[in-house]
Amino acid sequence: MRELFRHIRLSYGQKLFLLATLPLILAVTAISLLVANQSRQLAEREIQALETQLIEAKKAELKNYVTQARNGFYFIYGNAAPDDDFAKQQVMQILAAMIYGDEGFFFVYDYDGNNLVSPRQTELIDQNWIDLRDSTGTPVVANFIDTARDGAGYVEHLWPKPSTGEEVRMISYVTSFPSWRWAVGTGVFIDDILRTTAAARAEVEARVQRTFLYIGGITLGAVLLVFLSGLVINIRERRLADVKLKKLTQRVFDAQEQERGRVARELHDGISQILVGVRYALDSTRRRMTAGDERAGETLERGMGHLSTAIHEVRRISRDLRPGVLDDLGLGPALRALTEEFGSRTGIETDINTVVFRNRLNPDAKFSLYRIAQEALTNIERHAGATKVTIDMRGHKRGATLRISDNGGGIPQQTSRSGPVGGLGLRNMQERVEQLGGTLRIHSSKHGTVIVADIPLSQLLPPEQDGATKRKAQT
Repeated sequence: MRELFRHIRLSYGQKLFLLATLPLILAVTAISLLVANQSRQLAEREIQALETQLIEAKKAELKNYVTQARNGFYFIYGNAAPDDDFAKQQVMQILAAMIYGDEGFFFVYDYDGNNLVSPRQTELIDQNWIDLRDSTGTPVVANFIDTARDGAGYVEHLWPKPSTGEEVRMISYVTSFPSWRWAVGTGVFIDDILRTTAAARAEVEARVQRTFLYIGGITLGAVLLVFLSGLVINIRERRLADVKLKKLTQRVFDAQEQERGRVARELHDGISQILVGVRYALDSTRRRMTAGDERAGETLERGMGHLSTAIHEVRRISRDLRPGVLDDLGLGPALRALTEEFGSRTGIETDINTVVFRNRLNPDAKFSLYRIAQEALTNIERHAGATKVTIDMRGHKRGATLRISDNGGGIPQQTSRSGPVGGLGLRNMQERVEQLGGTLRIHSSKHGTVIVADIPLSQLLPPEQDGATKRKAQT
C-alpha cells in the first residue's frame, strides 16, 4: 500500500479538486448514514407498535372466543359432577364442532397431557403430549397445562398449520375447567402479522436504499459541478497565467535590453571617452619625452587623472550591477552608501535611518530591498523634482519595513491607486516584494510620495543561522 501511494503523484489541480470534494463527500456520507439510521429506528418503532397492536387485537379476539364458548356450555359444566362422563362428552362434542375460519379450532388437554379435543388434527386425540416441544424447544402442552392451573392466560409457540402442516408461530389463549382438570383453549396463527411486518421492514429498507441513491445522485452532480467549475476556472487561470507569463517574459527581455543599453552607453560615453583621453595623453607624453619637452610630466599627470576617473567609473558600474558592500557589510551600510552616492551626484538632501535588529534578512530579501531603494531613488531623480529624500529601514516583530519618502510632485494618479502599479520601475518593485511574500504600499500626493515595503518574518534568518552565515563569510 505504501509503495502504491509512493508512486502516486497528484497535480496541483487534482489536489485542489480533492480538497474541495473530499469534505463534501464525507459530509454527505455522514448525513446519509445518520438519515438512514434515524429512518430505520423510527420505522422499526412504528412496525413494532403495529405488530403489538395487531397481536393485542388477536389476543382480545381469542379471549372473546373462549369466553363465548365457555358461556355456551357453562350450564352443562356448572351442573356436572367431577366424574360426570356424560357431561364431559357433551362439552367435548360442542368444542369439537366449534371450528371457525380456515384454521381456527378449540383444543382440550387434561392436566396429565392427554389430548381430548382436536377437531382439525384428529390424530392427536387420545394420546399423551405432555412432552411435546416445538422446533424452538418450547414445551407447548406443558405450558398449556401450567397456564390453565394458574387460571387463564396466553401462550406463544410454534404449531403445525392444519392446512399445510408447516410449523408457524401461534398465540393460544388457555383457560381451565378445574373440577374436570381440563385445559381448554383456542389459538390463532400470526404468520399474517409476521408477513405484514416483514413486508413493512422490506419497504423501509427499500426506501432507505432509494434515499441513498438519491443522495448519491445529488452528491455526484455536486462533485461533477465542482469538477467542471474547477476545470473552467483552471482553464481560465491558465490562459491568464500564460498571458501574464508572456508579458513578464517580454518585460524581462525589455529590462535586459535596457540594462544592456545603459551599460553600453555608460561604457561608450564614459569609460570609452576617458580611455581615449588617456591614450592621447600617453601619446602626447611619449612625443614630448622623445623631443625632450619638459611638459611631458603635465600630460602624464593628466593621463593618470583620466585613468583614475576610468577606474572610478568601472567601480560605479560594477556597484550598480551588484554592490559588493551588500554582501560584505549588509543591507544597512549598502543603503547608506547608495544614498550618499545619490546625494553627492544629484545634490538632493538625503537622510537615512537604520535600526539594527538581531535577525538579519536572507540574501534574496536584502538584494530585493536594495533594488527597491535603488529603483525608488532613480525615479525620484528622474521624475519627482524633490529636494529631500528620507530612507528608513528597521526590523520588528512582524518582519522588516523599508520606507522611502520624498517631497516631490508625486506620482500621476493612474499609477498611485491600489492594485497593479503602472510604470516599469514600480511594477518591478511590486513583483520583488510579492516574491518575498510581502506587500508594497504607495502613497502619493502633490506634496510628495511615500513607498513602504513590508517583508514578513519568514524572510529573516534565525540567530543561529545568522551566526553561521557570519562565520562562513569570515572564513
